[in-house]
Amino acid sequence: MAKITVLGLGPGHAGLITRESWAIMERAEHLILRTKIHPTVAALDEAGITYTTYDGYYEEAADFETLYHSIAEDLLKKAEELGGLVYVVPGSPLVAERTVVLLRDMAEGTPVEVDIRPGMSFVEVMYTRLGIDPVEGLTILDALDIETLNEAPAQSLIITQVYSQPIASDAKLMLMDLYPDEYEITYIHNLAMEDESIRQIPLYELDRQPDLDHLTSLYIRPLAAKKG
Repeated sequence: MAKITVLGLGPGHAGLITRESWAIMERAEHLILRTKIHPTVAALDEAGITYTTYDGYYEEAADFETLYHSIAEDLLKKAEELGGLVYVVPGSPLVAERTVVLLRDMAEGTPVEVDIRPGMSFVEVMYTRLGIDPVEGLTILDALDIETLNEAPAQSLIITQVYSQPIASDAKLMLMDLYPDEYEITYIHNLAMEDESIRQIPLYELDRQPDLDHLTSLYIRPLAAKKG
């Protein structure tokens, strides 16, 4: 039976890649990254670990859902041809990683086993930095899915992948339907990296930030909560 082992690169610091994941990547014969655009990839390069990526797919796909389906389909095809491979994604394989969900679902009924290994996501680092206890309740959404919110959540809200000014602008407008324009939100950039930035900004200034990119996230406290 063919096998795809899925690993995570952690939130952005090479020291947060699990020892298990690193060992598997070191000995992998066929290693494929969803994207090379992630800080910890430099550590793979320094260690001489060879890989291919799906970065070329981003230029060809009409939208992200099409892109992610194409990646999952290609992984299944390659696994059957090669007998096995290792697929590596940013962060944790099961936190805000659409390709892994699709891959797992699409593998059902095929001769390919999908083995998803645990990894650290940016969320664990965020808990520590902000002093959040997730037991108290937490909603995590991709910036492209904010429109699914009909009202402000009763619990804390984390928004991932605020990766460009247009995405931030759209997110701001949708959030301003749920929160006051001047509501203070936490802007998080390059979490777990040397130039990490965590700052409080009013909601209406979200799309005016100079460092918006794929490592930008937001934390929004519940409306009823009081600032400490």
